[in-house]
Amino acid sequence: MQNDLSKRTLLVLLLLALVAWFGTLDYRKLIKTDEGRYAEISREMVVSGDWLTPRLNGIKYFEKPPLQYWATAAAFKIFGFHAWTARLWTALAGFLTVLVVWWSGRKFFGAPAGNYAAMVLISNLYFVAMGHFNALDMGLTLFTTLALAGFCFAQRDGATQQEQKLGMLLTWAAMAFAVLSKGLVGIVLPGVTLVLYSLLARDWAPWRRLYLIPGMLLFLAIAAPWFVAVSIVNPEFPWFFFIREHFLRYATDEARREGPVYYFVRILLVGMLPWIVVMLDTLWRAARGRDRENGKLDRPALILLIWTIFVFVFFSISRSKLPSYILPIFPALALLMGKRLAALDASELKARIMPVGLIAVAGLFFIAKAADYAGDSISRPLLHQYAYWLYAAVAVTLIGVIYCWYQSIKGRKLAALTGFSAAGLVASLIVLNGHNTFAPTMSSYDIAQKVRPLLTPGVPFYSVRTYDQTLPFYLNRTLMLVDYRDEFDYGLKQQPELAIDNMDDFRSRWAADKQAFALMTPENHETLRGQGLPMEIVLNDGKRMIVKKPEAVR
Repeated sequence: MQNDLSKRTLLVLLLLALVAWFGTLDYRKLIKTDEGRYAEISREMVVSGDWLTPRLNGIKYFEKPPLQYWATAAAFKIFGFHAWTARLWTALAGFLTVLVVWWSGRKFFGAPAGNYAAMVLISNLYFVAMGHFNALDMGLTLFTTLALAGFCFAQRDGATQQEQKLGMLLTWAAMAFAVLSKGLVGIVLPGVTLVLYSLLARDWAPWRRLYLIPGMLLFLAIAAPWFVAVSIVNPEFPWFFFIREHFLRYATDEARREGPVYYFVRILLVGMLPWIVVMLDTLWRAARGRDRENGKLDRPALILLIWTIFVFVFFSISRSKLPSYILPIFPALALLMGKRLAALDASELKARIMPVGLIAVAGLFFIAKAADYAGDSISRPLLHQYAYWLYAAVAVTLIGVIYCWYQSIKGRKLAALTGFSAAGLVASLIVLNGHNTFAPTMSSYDIAQKVRPLLTPGVPFYSVRTYDQTLPFYLNRTLMLVDYRDEFDYGLKQQPELAIDNMDDFRSRWAADKQAFALMTPENHETLRGQGLPMEIVLNDGKRMIVKKPEAVR
């Protein structure tokens, strides 16, 4: 069988991938914290009409730039407030990243490598999950991948002067959009990668082809206007965003997100399933750094390898860690893996796929024990329900392994990898969508449906010593924070009137209100009830309670 795909086959695969990728966006409820937070910021942009100053729960929120907020707010304006519209930008960015990897692989390493790289990226567990999760990292990943692709395209051997210029302008533009997606990391990661490449390869030629002046002008034209405008309207913005949210967060434990230096190792190993063996083999081979056929420096491959290692190390030594931080290395890894897979014959492929079957079988044991890890009686039955989804994912993975093994025996490498990738995508989507079994404890969708009919405009709704990120979005209104600051601390210093600082003031407000509702934990409810605060329970799911002021005391 041919190693490349016909146009008709490619179109069919693309359509099937589109259906699979976008078809389940609305299945899961939005969960806390990131999904609710970023959906609510965008919702408030639409409701307030202020697309300049991001706000969360009505309070200025300057932790991240606005590109994804704008994209999601636009989706809300066009399609309405839904879970799928909240995730639309993330999903679109993820799918576009797959297309960028497909094009880049074909351009730099040949058509088969590009096809295989796209298959790897669209079907590994971590990339699929992050492509359907409303967070900011997939947008950053799209634009850093575009920057890498543009740079490698411009700096490759044989590039014409026009290609060099177009490639570098694409790189500058992509970095600008990366900055608008998640901040200065959008220029730090590509910039340091270029420096490391030049030092390691002793290759300074790319520096003469950066198109520095037109590139910087394009970068500033895209990235600067919002930063300037928001700083004029909010003079406190520059220090908070550039110093506190970048340098202090990276260098200190202020954000309380510390983790060991090996924090991302397990995320990478589990996240790259079902391609983990191919990844390890690829990294071992790529570390040699030279093309076997002609002995010349393979500039794109070396740049991708340096990017992968540097980004991984950069976030590993940070004092602030979240699992999503290393997402930008997955497209680069997929490109390297696509190149490696193109060099393998069908018999060699078997040795790199069969161990995945053993991993899947071993996973059955851990799934069976999953409920033992439940921290409370509420989560235990939910874990039991989720286990059935995991069993289904393991079954699909095993089918993919068997199919790949059979096609490899027949010498049909392309068919083997296509089937294996399809199984990986389906299994990953099963793992992801099965997580909706935890929605009763991780989302406010259900409680919002019960409470919303009881609310009338203007009635106060307090959030007492807690804040559920998804509740404002599903209630379509903000809450009044009580004795709670956390990520709102800086914004409340600018707008202290938007919260109640202490419980004494809350009790006074509650007594004065004719009608009122409040969200709190069962523990806080017990404390306030013991202090004689009149409350009528509206609902109690074991972890959250919503109460209202009783009729008799209004």
